[in-house]
Amino acid sequence: MSISTERWSISEFMESTWSGDAELEGLDAVIRAIADGTRRVHDLVQAAALADVLGTTGETNVQGETVQKLDVAGSDIFVEVLSKSGWVAAVVSEEVEDPVVSGDSAEQNFIVYTDPVDGSSNIDVAVTIGSIFGIWRKDPGGTISETLLRPDREQVAAAYVVYGSSTVLVTATRGGVNGFTLDTGSSEFILTHPDIRFPEKCQYYSVNEGNFRKLDGPTQRAVTRLRDSLSLRYVGSLVADFHRNLLKGGIFLYPGELERPNGKLRLMYEANPLGFVAEQAGGAAYSATQPILDIHPENPHQRTPLILGNKAEVEQTVAIMQGG
Repeated sequence: MSISTERWSISEFMESTWSGDAELEGLDAVIRAIADGTRRVHDLVQAAALADVLGTTGETNVQGETVQKLDVAGSDIFVEVLSKSGWVAAVVSEEVEDPVVSGDSAEQNFIVYTDPVDGSSNIDVAVTIGSIFGIWRKDPGGTISETLLRPDREQVAAAYVVYGSSTVLVTATRGGVNGFTLDTGSSEFILTHPDIRFPEKCQYYSVNEGNFRKLDGPTQRAVTRLRDSLSLRYVGSLVADFHRNLLKGGIFLYPGELERPNGKLRLMYEANPLGFVAEQAGGAAYSATQPILDIHPENPHQRTPLILGNKAEVEQTVAIMQGG
């Protein structure tokens, strides 16, 4: 779908391009809620130490990871705005063990998974961080608890936010991928990156080279091939690395390790949403053995290896990892 490059606000874009699509009915309210929450998190990120959001809370989350102050603030904000949108039945956040159920009316027919602040430890050193959202429709014939683990291919939309030198909100539906930059003067998100597609040329690879010795032989060979042919770019914030690779051409890897075969990243609120974005932008996303979106989830917080980016590079990398 060809999108005009005129300065549309995100609301104008959704009204113009999503109107009449039954699958997307109500999605504009969900995205507006995400945009509202993003403005609030943006303000916290910009204030940083002045807003007392640096450092940890001294607690651990359901994943057993240290909780940053910004993790808690971001989770509270996005759970609040999504729950109040009127269209969301439940929110599953990385920072909350159980789903937050807001209602079960006919209009509350979306389930949203979120990593509210991806790479939050980087805020202490003023490095790019982000937010990630996967959006499913509630099964009209089932309870909320039954619909929380919908097949990954039934995802209807995804979004992510980059808080960096500018704040950018990227949305993805089956109609395409579009990016909106926050105009801090008007507080509007303006369409700046229409019809995003992966470039044909893959320039970069993103992987934690410090984990190289923890990988099995085939995965080491795959990383060595990338090292010999591409330039390394690795921030340590999944969203930041993915966003660069999406715009510039690249591949991101967080594979399983010998002592941690399921990897580190979470299927439902990291791998699935960005996998959906990647596929809609002409790329690919895999675990060690299959496309990410072909995995049937077993629990809301399960982990998975993740390889995503330029389609040809991802498929060749996965083939080497599988011993090909």
